[in-house]
Amino acid sequence: MALYSFDGINFSAIEKTNFTKEAIYERQHIQSALAKKIEVILDDVIIISEEFSEWVDSQRRIDLLAIDKDANLVVIELKRTDTGELMELQAIRYAAMVSTLTFKRTVEIYQVYLNRKGLVDENAEQKILEFLSWDEPQEDSFAINTKIVLVSNDFSKEFTTSVMWLNNSYGMDIKCLRLVPYKHGNQTLIDVQQIIPLPEAESYQIKIRQQSEERKVARESSKDYTQYVFEGASYSKRKLVFAVVSKWVELNKPQSIQELEKVFSMNKLFVPIQKAKDTYQRQGIYRHFLEENEIFKFPNGELYALSNQWGSENIEKFLKLASLIGLEITAT
Repeated sequence: MALYSFDGINFSAIEKTNFTKEAIYERQHIQSALAKKIEVILDDVIIISEEFSEWVDSQRRIDLLAIDKDANLVVIELKRTDTGELMELQAIRYAAMVSTLTFKRTVEIYQVYLNRKGLVDENAEQKILEFLSWDEPQEDSFAINTKIVLVSNDFSKEFTTSVMWLNNSYGMDIKCLRLVPYKHGNQTLIDVQQIIPLPEAESYQIKIRQQSEERKVARESSKDYTQYVFEGASYSKRKLVFAVVSKWVELNKPQSIQELEKVFSMNKLFVPIQKAKDTYQRQGIYRHFLEENEIFKFPNGELYALSNQWGSENIEKFLKLASLIGLEITAT
């Protein structure tokens, strides 16, 4: 699409150019500039490393490695070409390589990055915890997914077709952004365009992908029709958990979330209500009970939501906890 300047009377075309013609290089210019101002292409991420490499082949380096607000790792790859070449395959390989990073190791990587930037007084762990709004490290909630962001002057049709197929058929989270340079006097202007997924369709596509994942899980567990009887009523897994926790709260009237978590000692069972709502806003799916009458309220004013994500593995642990506190549940 053409770009114009407008003086109130006339439109004047602004010359489209390319990074090669303007002697703008990937690492020296684009990567360095984006590391300083990543919000040009992405909101709500922090850069934790540049030219990241922890494998035998030192030629393989992730241009930018980041973390998003959901504690996911984000692999960012840059090209100044107009085809994208094979960067999607390269990025997938890199994403697989970093997918096993722990919170502790990520803190170490970020601290090295801060030190290289001359920010030796900055505490990497504290900065990450503040960014994620965590009070303490949560290894089980960290790097559950690895996202990919590809940035180039342009992408070929074969490239975009491949990426859309990977996103739609295999549930990958790959975003493509086009940086188009224009020459205006002695200035180089950059038009930033997100082309996959289209911004106006991104929220919808996220919901579709999540629905597909839920259906897949449902199909894989379709033989499990287990119902649970608690105090004369029959429940599915998720409704059972809410009923049991609600009953215990009714009987014991805990004064704080710590009292509740001491009894139901399962990771990620309860989260602050705002965090649960933020999760819904970002992911478009309810992962917690969020109706007004489903929120757990404490005398100190704290509000917490209960997870509604229950499968055959974690429900067994919950049943054991319920048994230990004297709540009788029967599977049918």
